[in-house]
Amino acid sequence: QWQAAPPAENIDLLVNNAGIRRDNLLIWMEPEDFESVLTTNLYSFYNVTRPLLQPMIRHKHGRIINIASLSGQKGLPGQCNYSAAKGGLIAATKALAQEVGRKNITVNAVAPGFVKTEMVDGLDEAELKKQIPLNRFAEADEVAAVVAFLASDDASYITGECIGINGGLYT
Repeated sequence: QWQAAPPAENIDLLVNNAGIRRDNLLIWMEPEDFESVLTTNLYSFYNVTRPLLQPMIRHKHGRIINIASLSGQKGLPGQCNYSAAKGGLIAATKALAQEVGRKNITVNAVAPGFVKTEMVDGLDEAELKKQIPLNRFAEADEVAAVVAFLASDDASYITGECIGINGGLYT
């Protein structure tokens, strides 16, 4: 069961960074694994963003940055649930950017590939790096730098975009 966050007084920046994996081929995926990934990775966007939009609109300023995934851009086998959730987040990013742009609110997504975090625990890093043109996983601070840029005034004319951070794995 999910519910919306309480309304805020004022907020300038929201980074939606919820994410879990429950990988399996769809034929063997349990309904609760599909649902929990969508609830955490996509519904949380709605639950957190909706109540914070009103203060941003009132103040005519805001930055919303959604952490999506390479999986949401290209789809990955064994991740139908995760790909659906992150792909939905990318589509929601583009739609919301059009809804709130006139209020000086930008909405963008960042789509990391493989990043050295708990999300890649259990994956064969040596084998996966062979597919990445830069031959390595990203560091978390490399993703954070793109998020910081999108949050800055230097990115005030960028909205509705999904920026891939994947070492050339998907272009």
